[in-house]
Amino acid sequence: MGLHESGEDYLETILVLKNRQGFVRSIDVANELGFSKPSISRAMSILRDNGYITIELGGNIVLTEKGKEKAGSVYERHIVITDFFVRALGVSLETAEKDACKIEHDISEETFIKIKKYLKNL
Repeated sequence: MGLHESGEDYLETILVLKNRQGFVRSIDVANELGFSKPSISRAMSILRDNGYITIELGGNIVLTEKGKEKAGSVYERHIVITDFFVRALGVSLETAEKDACKIEHDISEETFIKIKKYLKNL
């Protein structure tokens, strides 16, 4: 089963928060994304049930190997697409970030590979 765009956003956010602060709780995800705690709790249950995360006794959210792989893939697309918009097209960082968030979930593998190749040659 494929992961919905929102699920990919949650995984990416968990990865970024883990890298930033070393641990992640539902409240951290809620604060980062501006969503309510109940909606985050529901999303975390779905991610846990699908094997993307585990939730430790103290509430710390941990990405499984499957979760790390998916989160890393989404995060890489986000970084590369943002970089492409800024370096190749001259888009402002703020706009590039927003646009990358929209595109990172739907871009084809072929186009993504071509963008990475293009950036290497810049």
